[in-house]
Amino acid sequence: MKRRASKSKGVVKGAPSGFVVSLLIHAAAFMLAGLLVVFNVVQKEEKKFVPPKPVDRPKMKLKKPKVKVKKSAKPKSTQRIVTKVRRASMPDIQLPEMSGIGDGIGDGIGGFEIMPDMNEVTIFGAGQTIGNDFEGTFYDFKRTRNGRPITMSDSQFVDEMIKFTSRGWKPSAIAKFYRSPKKLYATSFMLPPLRSSVAPAAFDEADTVGYAWMVHYKGQLVYPEDIKFRFWGHGDDVLAVRVKGETVLNACWEDNNRGTRLIGGNWVSSATKNRQFYMGNNLAWGGDWIELKAGVPVDMEVIVGEVPGGTFCSMLTVEVEGEEYENNKQNRSIFPMFKTTEPNHDLIDAIFEHLVPGEAAITNGPVFRDYRSSGRTFAEKETEVLPEPQEESPMRVWNSTDGKSLEAEYISTMGDKIVLRSPTGKQLKIPVSKFTPEDLRYIDLENPPDYTVSFVRSSSQKLIETTPYLNETPPRILVYNFGAKVKQTSARDYNHELTMEYYAVGQQYLDGNKYKLLDRQSQSFALTRENGRAFKFMGDRTVQLTDYDLDSQRRGIRVAESLVLLRDERGKIVAHSASAKWLFEHLDNLDRLAVGNFLDKECKRVYPTGPKATRY
Repeated sequence: MKRRASKSKGVVKGAPSGFVVSLLIHAAAFMLAGLLVVFNVVQKEEKKFVPPKPVDRPKMKLKKPKVKVKKSAKPKSTQRIVTKVRRASMPDIQLPEMSGIGDGIGDGIGGFEIMPDMNEVTIFGAGQTIGNDFEGTFYDFKRTRNGRPITMSDSQFVDEMIKFTSRGWKPSAIAKFYRSPKKLYATSFMLPPLRSSVAPAAFDEADTVGYAWMVHYKGQLVYPEDIKFRFWGHGDDVLAVRVKGETVLNACWEDNNRGTRLIGGNWVSSATKNRQFYMGNNLAWGGDWIELKAGVPVDMEVIVGEVPGGTFCSMLTVEVEGEEYENNKQNRSIFPMFKTTEPNHDLIDAIFEHLVPGEAAITNGPVFRDYRSSGRTFAEKETEVLPEPQEESPMRVWNSTDGKSLEAEYISTMGDKIVLRSPTGKQLKIPVSKFTPEDLRYIDLENPPDYTVSFVRSSSQKLIETTPYLNETPPRILVYNFGAKVKQTSARDYNHELTMEYYAVGQQYLDGNKYKLLDRQSQSFALTRENGRAFKFMGDRTVQLTDYDLDSQRRGIRVAESLVLLRDERGKIVAHSASAKWLFEHLDNLDRLAVGNFLDKECKRVYPTGPKATRY
């Protein structure tokens, strides 16, 4: 008979039965706890946010604050640069009637100023876009894409440019050549004859010799109304325009030896008055008629460039169908320059300095953008007159140590007495001990030591290589740093801060009655025994002036005049030195000008004088 298995072996092989039972009990307990946790988490109700009941709050009536305004208060004079321009100062420049030109965007758009960045204005464009402009990219064909110098003859450059234009003006066609990282944004293409080195300098490529370069501009052409017009222009050596991918003007220089005109392609002008009048240093070409629908933009490209170096010119104007224009000395219409915004005074200065009067109108004509301005005209802005600065009254209120007050004018100090003059003219002698520290400080400022001040400058010279292909005298670049110095010539201590300011003024070679504010800087200091009661400072701005001959006329600016002012801590002038009396006599006008402005002997802002015509 078989024996039953012993219960002592348990139900799991190799483990006591008690241990197994215990294990099962604990596992069941953990499973039950887990189910409870999961159950609780899943079944937990989400709390709902119940907004509080609205509370009625009592309303309070607010009273208007009352502010007392003194009727005698006078506004402070402004430092805006606004100049009254008299036509009589420009007898050779005829500005046709200006209409529809404003200073803002117009109603409903905000009235913003649409101006290039005036911190950097060149006739090749500004350093900041305003939206309705043309982005310019500078190419140097004498360097590789990485900037390595290569040999590039004038004929090779022409061949490369022809490849570029024949391949649809695609940048990829000239990708192997150097492209400047700096962009300029042009609102016009009015570059009268000047030295070909100016383009590289405008794009911060001053070390680039002024030949075999090109600037490619891209933007959009738009007008607020339907319009039919055509371009007139001249390029020395390269000026061509495309609209919607088609050439509408080839105004490149006609040179049978170099084939420069082939850069603009096989386009042929149909203008009846083609090449019958001068723009710059050659005869102008007329373009194809262009029709624009109101507010509909189309793509437009412009290329300008220089082949052998020397003189460069690129002038683009427009003729609107049906419009009548004033005639110039050539008995030809003065067409307005192409522009996408009204030119400001700084840009007009840059153009007028090189433009023969009557070869193009700068401030009138259509403005190619998709809105009309409703602001003031350019002429109205230029003739705005600022209020004259108010002279400070010599009368002041004096407070004595015993609490009394007196209105009077300070006259002098005599020993231990202060001499004052009352509003009725009566002289009063009051002991020094009666005056407060504040009044004594005023008296000390009214009695500054004696000083001598003078203008100082340092200069160097360099020549700019313009081309190896022409026998010409390179332009001279004169590099200046200006400054001022002061020496106290009386021995007494003067423990107050002083400020010294200098003005450096240049003179136009083309017109000895036109000047230019080249630099203006100031610095504060104190004269002490430790520094020998003397101080000198040099400005941190380097001024470069170009000097060259073009069309038998000397161009550029020379350093001519200077003014140095020494002011106390109140701003009152305590010493000055002027090379020309009219600078100090018209200081109020001078202070309204910015560096770079042209001025006359009344220190009022004027336009520079352009060169005389030499070809007709």
